[in-house]
Amino acid sequence: MSKENLSKEELLRYSRHLALPEVGKEGQTKLKKAKVLIIGAGGLGNAAAMYLAAAGIGTIGIADYDKVEHSNLQRQVLYSNEDMGKPKTAIIKGKLKKREYMIKIRKL
Repeated sequence: MSKENLSKEELLRYSRHLALPEVGKEGQTKLKKAKVLIIGAGGLGNAAAMYLAAAGIGTIGIADYDKVEHSNLQRQVLYSNEDMGKPKTAIIKGKLKKREYMIKIRKL
């Protein structure tokens, strides 16, 4: 999949964005080329990662050195009981790639 063009699958996936005059094909292509760094995979970083991935941001970097704890579960929606003790960046990368396999996720 070229960074310059949207694939057929991307045209279908992002059809709602493409229909918006403020975004369109040009805007979605810019999102695909974009790189975002999220510092902290807690409550805000969790939600930001989910929505940026769903929007089609091409590359997302996630920097966090914590592991998932029980106290994270009620506000950090990408984690579950099975994730306890695992690095937050690894969990987020795995879950985002399952949902948005066309984007790149970098753990920092």
